[in-house]
Amino acid sequence: MKAMGILSLAAVEKYGKYFSDSGFWKKLKKVARKAGSKVIYVSLLLYYMMTGGTVSLKDKVLIMGALGYFIFPLDLIPDFLLPPLGYSDDLSVLLFVYSKIKAGITPEIKARADDKLKKLLGDTKTSSL
Repeated sequence: MKAMGILSLAAVEKYGKYFSDSGFWKKLKKVARKAGSKVIYVSLLLYYMMTGGTVSLKDKVLIMGALGYFIFPLDLIPDFLLPPLGYSDDLSVLLFVYSKIKAGITPEIKARADDKLKKLLGDTKTSSL
């Protein structure tokens, strides 16, 4: 199993138990400004990929794990300690999973993520990933 720092794919998948639709949207709205546009944008891409894309069960489990990691406040670097630093591990996990599934992200999924990011953060330019 390929490892990412101290996290492996299996470790990321275990955080899937913390994922729920309502928990995702609650966390996203609560921390959008603190977490930053890149964290929010990648989260949205993964969410829309999982819910609207053609994705394998294996990839859905991986995405749920990454989003569960984002939702769970007591991860490697707790989000509430130093908000910008606290989301750096979340971004690492989100980008790690994004790198595994990015080929399946369609222009429609990107457009949905762009639109939602603008609604959450105002006139924000999306990151090129």
